[in-house]
Amino acid sequence: MTLDIHTLFLVTIYVEAILGLLLLFAWIQNLEIRGVAWWGCAHLMRAGSIVLFGMFGSVSQVISIDLANALLFLSFAVTWTGARVFDGQKPVVLAVIAGPLVWLAACQLPGIGSQQELRFLFASGIIATYTWLTAYEFWRGREEPLVSRWPAIFVLFAHGSIFLLRTPLAALLPWPPVGQFESVWLTVISFEALMFTISIAFILLAMAKERTEFCHRTAAMVDPLTGIANRRSFLNDASGLATSRSAAAGPTAVLLMDLDHFKSINDRFGHAIGDRVLQVFAESTRETIRAADLFGRLGGEEFAAVLRNVRREDAIALAESIHRHFVEAAAYVDGYAVGATVSIGVVLNQDNNELDMPELLAQADQALYYAKERGRNRVEVATLDLIQRPRDVISTRLFASQNAA
Repeated sequence: MTLDIHTLFLVTIYVEAILGLLLLFAWIQNLEIRGVAWWGCAHLMRAGSIVLFGMFGSVSQVISIDLANALLFLSFAVTWTGARVFDGQKPVVLAVIAGPLVWLAACQLPGIGSQQELRFLFASGIIATYTWLTAYEFWRGREEPLVSRWPAIFVLFAHGSIFLLRTPLAALLPWPPVGQFESVWLTVISFEALMFTISIAFILLAMAKERTEFCHRTAAMVDPLTGIANRRSFLNDASGLATSRSAAAGPTAVLLMDLDHFKSINDRFGHAIGDRVLQVFAESTRETIRAADLFGRLGGEEFAAVLRNVRREDAIALAESIHRHFVEAAAYVDGYAVGATVSIGVVLNQDNNELDMPELLAQADQALYYAKERGRNRVEVATLDLIQRPRDVISTRLFASQNAA
């Protein structure tokens, strides 16, 4: 059974155009993922280049070969740019048009323009370069947990490699003479290109869908103002830490932190400055605590942290450092002499028994209450006498309200 090259060309045009429109439609559904728009345009450009290739013999070679290849190279450059935009990089306009311009200029040189093998090698090198650059962009953004990145990298790298292999393969399956359109070699490369364009389009669609779902999951667990874990995320992580903590784990400290006179800050300077104060606290604390520690905003001006495998003196020193750094950072906020301060309650779990996180938070809340009672702007560590003091507010509200929600 033979595959008619004319039919294959028509199928490829339709597929490229449909996939391009599908990607653009997906972009319209979520305009924030702009890389999808670039990829859609790239597929439409490839469809246009194949139309020009299909006109070979009925129009001049300048259009059916030179211009068609330039548009093909541009489509691969646009795909690469889409990968950059997808991962937050800026388009490099000069690099996008470099391949097509170099090709059109080279076609005018007698040494390249008249030698079909040289032109073929030159074209393959341009496509392989853009394809590998696209694979590199996806590999560079691998820290984002998108599973579809890896098949995209593999397919792109393989496609670029196949393009470079086309030159030695062409020696075994020679390119047809000018004017002849039937060739085993032309059928093979056309079929491979069709399979590539279908697979990469659906992989790119999967990446966009995965990015959207990941952003939604992240938004549900992150406080939008400060960028740290929200109440739900922090308490879930704290509960998970308590249940998964091994018997050999070291001591743990829990900190509850509340910005002093925060309502007064909002009243005096406005809510915009109040929001900036919350952001300043989150930034200064995130820079002070260790990467392995839990840190989140429980709501309003109240924050919490869980310090794992920390000695008593180190936990107290870290709490004092959080207090000191914030006071320094919030002395002036956006040019206003805000002078914000923070009160911190600390409780330490010195043994290696299973963590009772609600109880530890309740004890830290008692220490925070005592810090407020003693004049605010200070760090207080929970002691046995302090824990046993009566309180009107039961601190286990932190977990109780979460369960109620």
